[in-house]
Amino acid sequence: MDGYLQILIELIFGYIALFALTKIMGKTQITQITPFDFISALILGELVGNAIYDNDIKFQKVIYAVVIWGILIFITEILTQKKKGLRKLLEGKPSIVIRKGKIDYGMLKKAHLDINQLQHLLRSRGIFSVRECEYAILETDGSISVLRKSSYEPVTIRDLNLPRSPVKLPVTLILDGEIEADNLLFIKWNEEMLFNEMKKVGIDSEKDVLYAEWREGEELFIQTY
Repeated sequence: MDGYLQILIELIFGYIALFALTKIMGKTQITQITPFDFISALILGELVGNAIYDNDIKFQKVIYAVVIWGILIFITEILTQKKKGLRKLLEGKPSIVIRKGKIDYGMLKKAHLDINQLQHLLRSRGIFSVRECEYAILETDGSISVLRKSSYEPVTIRDLNLPRSPVKLPVTLILDGEIEADNLLFIKWNEEMLFNEMKKVGIDSEKDVLYAEWREGEELFIQTY
């Protein structure tokens, strides 16, 4: 039983440590993860894993290692925010892989990117031909940002000189059968008003609703299970 209790304690500590370090590193780390961030996460996971599966490693030493590693990561984040030179060293810098419609093969080789990978990244941005692209920038997180040639840009309201319509924010009112109370308050509704709108389409309970969305000036969008 003592062994199971020890594993429980170590798992709880590992969970708290990972959660705390994720908060420290900020919300952008998931979507803008750099190679350094990725390696840091692997090492942290290895430290916690060793505490659980290796009986020869004392848990106190793992706690010490995780705390020190967390401090180092925190210091690194602060330094990269304040020192541009260190930011380039640790995070890298964006690379222009297509310049004025031409593929920069030298930059591709430097970024260890082949043509097939470049095509894949372009398709992920809705570009299926290199000829549509004026500039393409390989970001530090491995994603690609694209500027299309003007002849391939989609037509906008501004191009057609049409009157502009105000942009209205959609608000989720019901999600997975539960009412989003804060969102109701945001649009100055109450549950009675919501139920009245639901009854218009024959729905009596929020438990039957998978998703409901409100947008000013439009009917309530409701999808049931």
